[in-house]
Amino acid sequence: MITWLRQHRRTFGLTLTRLAGNPLATLLNVMVIGVALALPLGGYLLLQNLGSVTRQLTGNPQVSLFLAPEAGKADIAALEARLKQIPGVRAARFIPREQALEGLKRSENTADVIATLQVNPLPDAFVLETGGSAAELERLEPELKALPKIAHVQFDSAWVKRLETLIELSRTAVLILATLLAFGLIAVTFNTIRLQILTQKDEIEVSKLIGATDAFIRRPFFHLGLIQGALGGLAALAIVYLCRLILNRSILALAQLYGSDFRLGFFGFSDCLALLVFAAFLGWLGAYMSVSRHLADIEPK
Repeated sequence: MITWLRQHRRTFGLTLTRLAGNPLATLLNVMVIGVALALPLGGYLLLQNLGSVTRQLTGNPQVSLFLAPEAGKADIAALEARLKQIPGVRAARFIPREQALEGLKRSENTADVIATLQVNPLPDAFVLETGGSAAELERLEPELKALPKIAHVQFDSAWVKRLETLIELSRTAVLILATLLAFGLIAVTFNTIRLQILTQKDEIEVSKLIGATDAFIRRPFFHLGLIQGALGGLAALAIVYLCRLILNRSILALAQLYGSDFRLGFFGFSDCLALLVFAAFLGWLGAYMSVSRHLADIEPK
């Protein structure tokens, strides 16, 4: 076991030395891999931040129940008592039509329009606060609509659910893009290793003549694929991090106009480590496919 580890450590060092000996080619290969990984990685980061925003918006979903015009005080009292008995409803707040009209009069955007009205067109309403998710709340829709003296039921978080659906669709698109670019990364590594094998053809033939095993010959190429993949993963993280810093300047300025301090977050340590492992695996896979394809064609004469 110690001998096996020593051999891998020596091969790893020799591979790093070989990469450092050709810095321009190494940099170009790493940047190609980094850009390919940065595209889906940036999309995933953006969706992750948008997802956290929608979770905050839907943290306490509400429902507005608009009463029929003929609903009287007795109907309102009975309805309020019944609403408080519905599981999942934390509070049922009654808003008289007069209070709703006064609220619109205090609004700068609607004050002039409301002042021209001769009668109050607004209905009485209940606003329900719940502890469940928006999806759980929607399951109550048939029961709420069946209540007496209810003219309309409005889910205040309906637009958020549309946004969540759009984010889920975007997440699927990012996954498809990541899959396609992963194949591209494997192809880049495959071609790089193929060129390395052709460059070292004479050295491989000599190694086979003196009795080197296939595992010994393959090992440097596997390390090369692993290292290139991992360096490409680091490059992708650096690209996404720099783009995040640039975008946060504009995002923060926009968020301050709405009284918010929202900004794009970044991946945690575990996410970064998972990306590096995944990128290294893709590099190794490309190397494995290339070595399996081309190394067998080289035999000592």
